[in-house]
Amino acid sequence: MIQGEKRDLEKMASSGLSPCIANRADRSKFEQFKADSKYLLEPLSTELKNKSDHFSNDAVQLLKFHGSYQQDNRENRQKGSAKDWQMMLRLRCPGGKVPAPLFIALDDLSNQLGNGTLRATTRQAFQMHGIRKENLREVIETIVKSLGSTLAACGDINRNVMAPAAPFQKGAYPATRKLAKEIADLLTPLAAQESYLDLWVDGDLTYKIKPSKAVKEARKKQNQTGVFSGDEQEPLYGSTYMPRKFKCAVTVPGDNSVDLLTHDIGLVAFTNPNGDLKGCNVYVGGGMGRTHNNETTFARTADPLGFVDAKDILELVQSILALQRDFGDRKTRRHARMKYLIQDMGINWFKNELTKNYFPKLIKPLYKEPPMKLEDYLGWHRQSKGLWFVGIPLLSGRIKGELKNGLRRIVNKYQIEIRLTPNQDLLLCNIGNHQKASVKRDLCTLGINQPEKTKMLERHALACPALPLCGLAITEAERSLPSVLERVENLLNKLEINTPILIRMTGCPNGCARPYMAELALVGSGLNQYQLWLGGTPNLQHLAKPFLQRMPLETLESTLEPLLINWKETGKNSSLGEHIKKLGDQVVLDLLSDPPQAP
Repeated sequence: MIQGEKRDLEKMASSGLSPCIANRADRSKFEQFKADSKYLLEPLSTELKNKSDHFSNDAVQLLKFHGSYQQDNRENRQKGSAKDWQMMLRLRCPGGKVPAPLFIALDDLSNQLGNGTLRATTRQAFQMHGIRKENLREVIETIVKSLGSTLAACGDINRNVMAPAAPFQKGAYPATRKLAKEIADLLTPLAAQESYLDLWVDGDLTYKIKPSKAVKEARKKQNQTGVFSGDEQEPLYGSTYMPRKFKCAVTVPGDNSVDLLTHDIGLVAFTNPNGDLKGCNVYVGGGMGRTHNNETTFARTADPLGFVDAKDILELVQSILALQRDFGDRKTRRHARMKYLIQDMGINWFKNELTKNYFPKLIKPLYKEPPMKLEDYLGWHRQSKGLWFVGIPLLSGRIKGELKNGLRRIVNKYQIEIRLTPNQDLLLCNIGNHQKASVKRDLCTLGINQPEKTKMLERHALACPALPLCGLAITEAERSLPSVLERVENLLNKLEINTPILIRMTGCPNGCARPYMAELALVGSGLNQYQLWLGGTPNLQHLAKPFLQRMPLETLESTLEPLLINWKETGKNSSLGEHIKKLGDQVVLDLLSDPPQAP
């Protein structure tokens, strides 16, 4: 941020006016478009009624807030023919919870009106592909009437709130799941929720989200000075909503299944011996998205803010969102996330502004936390007395074919609740003692005998969908990941290395599979070419770095082998990411450019 822009922000902060209000005369074209949309309604409402097979660009921008992206299947393109337009639809599932009736409805919809697959996302929600424009209303209406929602799954708004998927009834897990649900409800847009129901279920307000007493009390503060946007119908967001997407996650001490430091707000929940919430350590300013060849965009891990008592957590969360609403960059979208505001202004400025004008409460020093670990919950676990859950691995989250059919049969037969993990895996929950043996047999018929014994590289690998549907994709990710993992595994076997590596792969730099936290990441940068990122850690505590800008995928083994040999010979039980940090950037670069020696 240039110094003049920083002074402008400081001046607005000292004026006593919300910058969200003070800056209305200086909106960008897109910001004004949001303001004119009648709370995310038009022109989407009008275009849903026409006979076109696709939406206009303006309607597409609003469609995102309703949980959908318009896509074109590039592999079906033919010269002189129209694009193969279809919609991707993403759900709102706080903490990854998907009740049995909703899963069954999704399975039916994907078979009848989609491409026959479902996909667990890295934000713990199901995604459907292949929906035609003329069927979109029926699909969303069915989801809503099955007690699901797609509202705010995409767009410039708070996205799906993440939490550990494990349904443990011990420690801080129950309180954490409850808090994630409350945050999701608290940050639900009020006017846009009515627009959403108008569009998809004929305005039936019985499907409105029903907040808890704690959420209702916290919402009252949305009309108070500082947090109030100036818009009575949309008191928290205002008519222009957020400058860019906003993401929250909650977890328990030591469990980093949610990739905590990659969020705008990350909360670590502490409870007393009875399981009641005492408060949270708060981290702010994380984010993964970036753009190739634009050094003003970058991935960033969140900064520690402090500890906040339980009674103030909901107020704190909406206060942080309001601060970002007001001070986030609304002129340059690539500079609009909260991570850039904190990077430019500093965490001390952010904390001072927050406590002065938004959240006049005490923020204490952080509570001590145990070391973080990437938990995945694969295999069988005791959920509580008399209940079990089982974690099933899904490489890249894709469910299709006989696996999808078999899961449908199991869920329908036992009315099992599903929970999705941030690692794109699936948990079957609430399995009674008397059901466990039967469920095990049913899983065995699907080839799922020992889900906890997944191959070491597959266990934590992630990939985004990429080609052919994602409009941002430069190259492959999900479809190439299995072969990439096999090649790396063969190389590790050849070198007699038994330590796993955390691998992630994306088709573009947008970071949907959070590649910049991986020990080894491939980020699409050209046709079958990838940036090579190295140096994250297995517990997701440090950012990786880009070492090669355009590595042809065919050279993967020859590029990595000298580095892996060095790791084996001098790593001394370190993870690959830790070893890379010890080596230093120049040594790593030298090893990557060294061709492997002939035997």
